[in-house]
Amino acid sequence: MHTILAINPGSTSTKIGIFKNETPIFITTIEHDHEQIQQFPTISSQKDFRLQFVLEALKAQQIEIETLTGVVGIGGLLPPIETGGYRVTKKMVDMIENEEGVSPHASNLGAILANLLAERADCQAFIYDAVSAGILPDVARVTGIPEINRRSLSHTLNSRAQSIQYAKSINKPFEELNLVVAHLGGGVSLSLYKQGRLADSVGDDLGPFSSERAGTVPLMDFVDFIYNNDLSKKDAQKRIRGGGGLKAHLGTASLKEAEDMVAAGDKKAALIVEAMCYGVSKSIGSLAAAAKGNIDAIILTGGMMNSKVVSEKISDHVSFIAPVKIMPGEYELEALAGGCLRIITGQETANEI
Repeated sequence: MHTILAINPGSTSTKIGIFKNETPIFITTIEHDHEQIQQFPTISSQKDFRLQFVLEALKAQQIEIETLTGVVGIGGLLPPIETGGYRVTKKMVDMIENEEGVSPHASNLGAILANLLAERADCQAFIYDAVSAGILPDVARVTGIPEINRRSLSHTLNSRAQSIQYAKSINKPFEELNLVVAHLGGGVSLSLYKQGRLADSVGDDLGPFSSERAGTVPLMDFVDFIYNNDLSKKDAQKRIRGGGGLKAHLGTASLKEAEDMVAAGDKKAALIVEAMCYGVSKSIGSLAAAAKGNIDAIILTGGMMNSKVVSEKISDHVSFIAPVKIMPGEYELEALAGGCLRIITGQETANEI
C-alpha cells in the first residue's frame, strides 16, 4: 500500500490530497489571503509560505510526512513536453525558479512544493500531465506571424483523466479513440486526443470566453483597445485572464449568478450565456475538423458542467458530430495520485526534462 500526497496550487489556494493507492483519505483546499500572496515578487518566492500551510494541514490530520511513498504536483507552464509523468529534478526546479522558458503561473509551484516535501519524506517527487503537456504537430504550431508559434496550454490533467475514464466505461482502449474534450471551469480549454495522444488544443486565449477570461478577440480591435486606454502589459493581461468573460459583461464570474439573472428575465445575461456556449461549440467543431470528423465522442467536463442549461446548449450544437458525454467536475488530485501510483509501481515510466 502506497501513501501519496498530491498537490495542486492555484492563484490563491493550494489543494492537497492524501491517497492510499488511489483511495482518497484526506482532501482539502487551503485558502490563502490575496493581499499576502500579492506581496511576493514572484510565483516561486511563495514556496516557503505555502509549504508551511501544507505541513500544518498534514499535522492537523496527524499524517507523518515520513510515511509518504510518493509526492506529486500538477505540472505548470513548462516548455512543451509530452503528456504523462516527469521526475522533479534540480534542473526542472532551477528552470521554474529562474523562469528559463517557463511562463509565470501558480501551477509551477506544483513541482517546487512536491520537491520540498519529498525531500522531507525521503521519497520521489513527480509532476503529471502538465498544463503545457502535448507536443503539437508542426502544422498546428504555425501562425501568421513567424515569430509566434502556437503551443498546447490546456487543462491537460483533468481532460486526459476524464478521457481515460470514459474509455474504461465503454470497455475500449484509450489509445484506440479519437476524442474532443472541453474543460469548462474558471477558464475554458479544449483538447483533441487522437489514439491516446494530444494532437491539438484550444487554450483559454484562443477560443471561447469563460467565467473570467476573455478568450479570443479581434486582434486589431484589441490593439486599438490597449493603446486607446493606455494599458500596461499587466493591465492588458488582466483583461484577458481575470477580468474578461462573464465577469466583464455581467459583473460576476459565477455561472450560477449569471443563470439566476437569466431566470429573472435579464436579456443581456441570456445573450452572454448563450454566446459563451456558442463559442465553446464552435471550438469543438474546429477540433473535430482537425480530425477530419473522425470523432468517437465529445466529452464535456469541468465545474460548469454541473449546469444543465450550459451542457444542454452545447450538446444541442455539437451532438451531430459525435455522441456527447457529460462528466461534471474536476478530478485533478485523483488524476495526480493515480499517475504517481502508476509510476512508483512500474506501470508507467517517468520522463525527465
